[in-house]
Amino acid sequence: MKMRDWLISGGILAAMLPSLAHAELVVIVNKDNPATKMYLTQVSQFYLGGSSLFAPVELAETSSLKAEFYKKVLDKEPSQVQAIWAKLTFTGKAKPPKEFKTAAEVRKYVAETPNAIGYVDKASVDDSVKVVAVVP
Repeated sequence: MKMRDWLISGGILAAMLPSLAHAELVVIVNKDNPATKMYLTQVSQFYLGGSSLFAPVELAETSSLKAEFYKKVLDKEPSQVQAIWAKLTFTGKAKPPKEFKTAAEVRKYVAETPNAIGYVDKASVDDSVKVVAVVP
């Protein structure tokens, strides 16, 4: 491969990387759920134990999407969210969100559970769930 060809292909790859690294997060609910749109402030209430109307589920601690969701929607670091849930659990006021390893598992659970709410990469959405919010 000539140097010029390598630089061009490297430039194309470099141009593609930001779009590959940045997932578009969406909030999903069961397709039969009457909710059609939610504000992110509403979503944060479910993930911080402020409302039990929906049962939140989330991705595993190792997921980069989880940290992005916490930062953009909850405006909190993972350690802050863990502290909130530790207090809620200790006082018996709420149980922390169920945790799944993959977006496919989150989607499947939300599709099977009428009051569940979750977040996934937009590319993981299919017609078994409904998008109610897009995370900017």
